[in-house]
Amino acid sequence: MDNLGVTVRENRCILPRPMEWLNYHHLLYFWLVAREGSVTRAAAELRLGQPTVSAQIRTLEESLGEKLFTRVGRNLTLTDIGRVVFRYADEIFSLGRELLDTVKDRPTGRPLRFTVGIADVVPKLVAYRLLQPTSDLGAPVRLVCREDKPDRLLSELALYALDLVLTDGPLGPSIKIRAFNHLLGECGLTFFGTSRLARAHRRGFPRSLSGAPLLLPTDNTAVRRSLEQWFDAQGIHPLVIGEFEDSALLNVFGQAGLGIFAAPSVIEKEVRGQYGVEPIGRVDAVQARFYAISVERRLKHPAVLAIVEAARRKVFG
Repeated sequence: MDNLGVTVRENRCILPRPMEWLNYHHLLYFWLVAREGSVTRAAAELRLGQPTVSAQIRTLEESLGEKLFTRVGRNLTLTDIGRVVFRYADEIFSLGRELLDTVKDRPTGRPLRFTVGIADVVPKLVAYRLLQPTSDLGAPVRLVCREDKPDRLLSELALYALDLVLTDGPLGPSIKIRAFNHLLGECGLTFFGTSRLARAHRRGFPRSLSGAPLLLPTDNTAVRRSLEQWFDAQGIHPLVIGEFEDSALLNVFGQAGLGIFAAPSVIEKEVRGQYGVEPIGRVDAVQARFYAISVERRLKHPAVLAIVEAARRKVFG
């Protein structure tokens, strides 16, 4: 090989592979359409015709070999790959604005972007306690929270559309993505109810839960399975009157007095204050566990490190 990087083998000259370049004009058109939600609005901002913008996006899709949009009715929706490309485009054009600010000696104030997926079963008060340390970092952080079912969030994590997923259970063997579990902590449960329900069921707890109206998470959650095993072991047979995928909605029904509900004991004070309910009893035999799932075995993101350290030392310590 000579200094020009040309390899000669058996009298054949093999030239270096030409570098692939991304057309940033096409990427800009795509980014604007994704941000505005329609070709019409993006074309108006660009002062171009709609056919021109559509054609440039098709050219970008051909160069990437992937569809970026799918049409749902009259609306354009990003595909999984489209969401990944949009995230990169957002970073690219944010960096471009920062470059102009730097050259023109204007303060950038550009925060560190941190995108977290939160499983809908994770109590909102727990999620807040876990994520709050990101506001105490030396550098400003732009926190983006997305709530959904764990399997959907894990799919986005695998596509690098999320930096972290907070959930109530570890990654199971049936999930075929490369990711790693980080146990943040665990705690017992406190059962809550309105003052009327608390007076009626506090004495004789936990036996008093037999026949009591109960609000539970849906049966696809780790805490629901643990509670049912504990009920069976104790011979307790509550009257289940509601099942909820969303923890906040479950708490609202409990606040209205429709049934007794359980929440992690680490947020007992906050639940009492926010929902105006009273503790009926505490159970340490049933543990609520919370995990951070990342594509990194060794955590590096400063916001993730702050979450893990604070969770283990302060929230659950």
